[in-house]
Amino acid sequence: MHELAITQSVIDAVCAHAAGRTVYSVTVEVGVLTAVVPEAMRFCFDLAAEGTLAEGANLEIRCVPGTAHCRACGADFAVTDPVLLCVCGSADVELRSGRELRIRSMEVSRECAQPVDAETTRRM
Repeated sequence: MHELAITQSVIDAVCAHAAGRTVYSVTVEVGVLTAVVPEAMRFCFDLAAEGTLAEGANLEIRCVPGTAHCRACGADFAVTDPVLLCVCGSADVELRSGRELRIRSMEVSRECAQPVDAETTRRM
């Protein structure tokens, strides 16, 4: 299950960028051609986040459909598997989406203001 390793990498990156703040939610884009199963990634997320700044965070997975453009006939078409063939029969196609695997956003806590030292506070 490579989803565990991928999810652990997501958690590591999110926690590094959180800079000590609590992570409330993470949004990830997963292309349909990445061979990542969103349900497996969701299952692994809670395990990988345990004991980190992202523990208890919500994971939102946005599935990105596969699309391609045929250089031979100019058609744009949906791609659901790694075999890239246009309906015209050409294999001269450009993959435009479906291989994404990226952290799109994250929501973290706001850093609290530090208490003011009584000795440095000006008296009015």
